[in-house]
Order: sequence, then C-alpha cells, then structure tokens
Amino acid sequence: MSLNMVNLVGRTGADPEIRYFDSGSVKCRLTLAVNRRSKRDEGPDWFELEIWGKTAEIAANYTKKGSLIGIQGSLKIDTWSDRNTGVNRSKPVIKVDRLDLLGSKRDNESYNSDNDEF
Repeated sequence: MSLNMVNLVGRTGADPEIRYFDSGSVKCRLTLAVNRRSKRDEGPDWFELEIWGKTAEIAANYTKKGSLIGIQGSLKIDTWSDRNTGVNRSKPVIKVDRLDLLGSKRDNESYNSDNDEF
C-alpha cells in the first residue's frame, strides 16, 4: 500500500494566478507560507499549490495575499528542461483536492499586504 497525502494550513504568499484553457479547464496557482511549530526564528516553509476546476475558481475569487487557508492534496514533482541551458529541472508542487477558507472576512481584510511576516 502507498499513500501520498498532504495537509497544510498557512497564509497565501501572493494573489492567485488563474488560467483558463480552451478546453474549458481552469487552473489556479498559489504559494502557501506555513510556519513550523518550533520556537526558533526560521521563517515559514513555502509551498507551491496547483488547483483545478471549480476549486480553482473559488481560490481565485475568495483568496488574496495573506488569506488563511487549509488544503488537502497530493505531492507531485513537475519536471522540465531549461530553455537556456538544456538542464533538466524539477520542483515539488502540491495538487490541491480540497480547499478550506479559514480566516474570517475581517481577518483577511485587515491583513497588511506590505508585511511579509505570516
């Protein structure tokens, strides 16, 4: 048996990027900052999120930089060849299956977008 499940709670690092395809598909990309439980000043861990379909539209319409969200999804590795050097590259991406909008409307409105602390 194998299991690929990711659960995270954090704040979005930027406004969502939404893309509509000719096929009718919708894709949203977000970054998510997640603080560690340790007391040390290490800063957050950053994750790239990929969201599709109706959930992507919800993310685009109801989140912005600093929004508190919870996600459930799976880890995938995107791979590509660098155009300039031809070197193979890869990065981890979380394919989101479930999105929970956690902050109150007031929390999200009062977040100072000039502050990069999460």
